[in-house]
Amino acid sequence: MSLDAPFDPHSRQALAISHLFVITMAISAVILAGVTVLVLYAAWRFRHKADAPRGAEPRQRFGRPRLEIAWTVAPTILLIVLFGFTIRTMGAVDPPVPAREPDVVIIGHQWWWEVRYPGSGVVTANEVHLPVGTPQLVRFQSADVIHDFWVPALGRKMDIIPGHPNAMWVEADSAGTYLGACAEYCGIQHAWMRIRVLAQLPSEFAAWQGAQLRPSVLDTADRVHRGAQLFQQMTCASCHAITGTAAVARIGPDLTHLMSRGTLAAGVLENTPVSLSRWLTNPDAIKPGSHMPNLQLTPENVRSLVAYLETLQ
Repeated sequence: MSLDAPFDPHSRQALAISHLFVITMAISAVILAGVTVLVLYAAWRFRHKADAPRGAEPRQRFGRPRLEIAWTVAPTILLIVLFGFTIRTMGAVDPPVPAREPDVVIIGHQWWWEVRYPGSGVVTANEVHLPVGTPQLVRFQSADVIHDFWVPALGRKMDIIPGHPNAMWVEADSAGTYLGACAEYCGIQHAWMRIRVLAQLPSEFAAWQGAQLRPSVLDTADRVHRGAQLFQQMTCASCHAITGTAAVARIGPDLTHLMSRGTLAAGVLENTPVSLSRWLTNPDAIKPGSHMPNLQLTPENVRSLVAYLETLQ
């Protein structure tokens, strides 16, 4: 995630939050400056004077009704003003959600994100593709515990509570990759539950969806066929789905187009054959506590599985 996200919003919702942040910081800066000036003035005005008797205190003055009313009324007015800005921002950040089928469904798992597109049937993981300039209605669900979807450059956080789906609008005003994460502690690998939102031009988004709907073409190399057989014979097919094969399980991420994604294990590793080999060899060494089992694969079996998975473009 970018630390400058409050100053670099890329959606109307994020822009509203940014404006509220800037206004609040500006008001706070004015208050800080005023308090600092008053403290310095008081320190100078009531300093010990050389001609004052030893131990003497400044003359005390009691009962300043106007001053007391002023320092009570001023903060009250200030809070009302900030409350008004906050209410306006809440309306901009959370426009009404219609009762219709969502464009995207994001499901939080320990510790990865399942991403579904009900309109097309595309299923992917840890990367959300969106068309630029088109608000997308996103429904959030949890498969286990409470998670929290947060991509700072695109808007507010959204709690994901088991049994209670939530929905909000998500959009991006320019093409790019926007980073986010789970913002609610959800277990040992909470810190490595990253998400990437890829905003694409509408034509590029349509092309991506079309590519995701096509089954991967199996290479004719012997090692690739050996890897495909291993995938079906071992427990891989009990957790993962690959379109066009007998693997249809939905416990782990859909692997149909695994190698088209930028990262592995929800952001822990860059998605390369070398990283994939490390992950298959000993997942717990990469992401301790993850639900990916160590299958005690031989080096040859790892090479065969990687050769097969590399074809899932």
